[in-house]
Amino acid sequence: MSALDVELEIGGMTCASCANRVERKLNKLPGVEATVNYATEKARVRSDGVDARELVAAVKAAGYTATLPAPPAAAPLAAAPRESARSSASGVDPARASSRPSEGAADPTPAPDRGSRMLLRRLVVSGALALPVALMSMVPALQFTSWQWVALVLATPVVVWGAWPFHRAAAVNARHGAATMDTLISVGVLAAYGWSLYALVFGSAGEPGMHMSFSLIGTPEGGSGEIYLEVASAVTVFILAGRYIESRAKRSSAEALRALLSLAAKDASVLRDGVEQRVPASALRVGDLIVVRPGEKIAADGVVVEGASAVDTSLVTGESVPVEVSAGSRVIGATLVVGGRLVVEATRVGADTELARMGRLLEEAQTGKAQVQRLADRVSGVFVPVVMVLAVVAFAGWLLAGASLEVAFTAGVATLIIACPCALGLATPTALLVGTGRGSQLGILLRGPQVLEQTRRVDTIVLDKTGTVTTGEMSVREVVPATGARGASAPAGVSAADLIAIAAAVEEGSEHPVARAIVRAAATDLPRVEGFEAHTGFGVQGVVGGRAVVAGRLSWLAEEWRIDTGALAPHAAELEADGATVVAVAAEGVALGLIAVADTVKITSARAIEELRALGLTPVLLTGDNPGAAAFAARAVGIDEVRAGVTPAGKLDAIRSLQREGRVVSMAGDGVNDAAALAAADLGLAMGDGTDAAIAAGDITIVGSDLRTAATAIRLARATLGIIKGNLFWAFAYNAAAIPLAMLGLLNPLLAGAAMAFSSVFVVTNSLRLRRFR
Repeated sequence: MSALDVELEIGGMTCASCANRVERKLNKLPGVEATVNYATEKARVRSDGVDARELVAAVKAAGYTATLPAPPAAAPLAAAPRESARSSASGVDPARASSRPSEGAADPTPAPDRGSRMLLRRLVVSGALALPVALMSMVPALQFTSWQWVALVLATPVVVWGAWPFHRAAAVNARHGAATMDTLISVGVLAAYGWSLYALVFGSAGEPGMHMSFSLIGTPEGGSGEIYLEVASAVTVFILAGRYIESRAKRSSAEALRALLSLAAKDASVLRDGVEQRVPASALRVGDLIVVRPGEKIAADGVVVEGASAVDTSLVTGESVPVEVSAGSRVIGATLVVGGRLVVEATRVGADTELARMGRLLEEAQTGKAQVQRLADRVSGVFVPVVMVLAVVAFAGWLLAGASLEVAFTAGVATLIIACPCALGLATPTALLVGTGRGSQLGILLRGPQVLEQTRRVDTIVLDKTGTVTTGEMSVREVVPATGARGASAPAGVSAADLIAIAAAVEEGSEHPVARAIVRAAATDLPRVEGFEAHTGFGVQGVVGGRAVVAGRLSWLAEEWRIDTGALAPHAAELEADGATVVAVAAEGVALGLIAVADTVKITSARAIEELRALGLTPVLLTGDNPGAAAFAARAVGIDEVRAGVTPAGKLDAIRSLQREGRVVSMAGDGVNDAAALAAADLGLAMGDGTDAAIAAGDITIVGSDLRTAATAIRLARATLGIIKGNLFWAFAYNAAAIPLAMLGLLNPLLAGAAMAFSSVFVVTNSLRLRRFR
């Protein structure tokens, strides 16, 4: 049997340890290499000699569900036109058909997130029921006659229905001999509720007029007169809140791929039998002639067979300057035509296009990204079994000491209850909520707790150029009148301002981004142009103030218009070596000078690099732009290491290469071509004014375009992680300190409740320190 690469969708995982268990189970099969990602709930498996059914069976044997992704919805490419015709004949709306994913790509749109909605419903209902229980239990003035029975009625739905996800997960783990935080939560909640029920029915707690005792140290015999309903309810609500926050963070994991694939053209104009017709992009075939007009996206990869235009390829290459294409030029699907009309012969369609390939790169990067296992789960791997053993020891110890069954049971149950992680449920969510709230005020969005741990260890930050270090917008960098070009002569009175004005006047009729930059740099009142004519890919001409003016490529002026540009050529070569686009201007057959247009370095980028270096990070510039433009930007901001002319796949390879060198890498970018690299980096920083695909792939989103905020984001993430670790330490410490008292039978319910309340208050107060973050 040949090697099989398959992706399984895993269900039933509740924590990172579940993903580890599934991964170990799969890797025990002969010839299987598996990676399970808890965040995306997917397993990527390479197997030799094991078919998909055996893989699914292995996952089910571990106590989880596994399914193969649904087959693609699109019809086979060869049959696409006939399928389209049948759809039309049967009344299917072609517009709807065009919104389907391209062939070979799984539908990235998730089914309605019933899990998150159910969690939210459980949280809201449980919180509403638990609040009066807690108030009645902790405020003596509210303890009316038979209040305890009302508390029981309110707490029962919380314990049974609200905490059901924890009970179910604990049962699954128990069947496979494992214990996680779900086990401790379930056992603690059920123990608190069970003992309360016992005390109400068989003890003295159910008597009318019962009040909760406030003595700090109780007696073992007093256990049957106390109830723990507020503990069972509060723990359930706190843990549900934490799980809901985590669920929302996980839900965004598919947004990067969805945003990327949404950039593809939905339909296209195709020439068939000499007739132009509009068809869904999914119906395109190799060899189709696609008509693309200005402002439209190219629907497939192909070769230009007719026409000439400027094409904005920044989507794929990161190049800020549109590329001039004409007959014979290769073009990429989803790029934007900004000039003239093109006729493109499709060479790659559907799953073979560059955009689809980038989608696969992004999905592979996300699936292969090692998610940091949450600290609480790691500690609980030791803490949970130890607590359960101590509870059994306490129970057995009292029995062996000759105490009654009631005393022994009270000590054992109290040990479980005091260990129940009330503050632990708040430790991560409160710090994350306060940290993200403060971050939103500073223009920083943290995706979730899983992104924080890497910020402490990050030592390298890789920066995209266009849109991250630079503005991504063309502007005039330099104006060189002919008299300033190494002694060349020019008509008297032609200054830099005159040169810009003349060029802007003739360029005003063009929609090319370079022309728009020249017009923006000129004065508002421009001379009137007559006889305007654009020569796509070369330049423009017109009559300005009675003089024939041409502006465009230096070689075009020399070859087509026989203008002497020799004196300007060396300076033009220098400007082009720095990545600028050079426009030569001439009037009445005489060269007037040069205008250099280029992407602009942000004024805050140099300061941002200094701040990142101060955090111990080494900056690396990684761009699809040409080496000249990259070197110019790097010099301007103080970056020593530059990698230019890199494709999207090359960016992903560069990140992994740095990681293989032992570096912990952060990546900052804003384009679709950065999405896979952002997902593969240990910490992805997406600039918020970039594309949806980049934002969804990043771990941290920087709202706006100021790179200095990236340094602030790393500082905030590190501070939030420190608070979370402090919270987790104290959450366990309070419980651990009270366990000996519980085992000795000296812990009454209110002391347990007070200890939990105090630990919770400490955790919340500690988290609120993040509000003062600067």
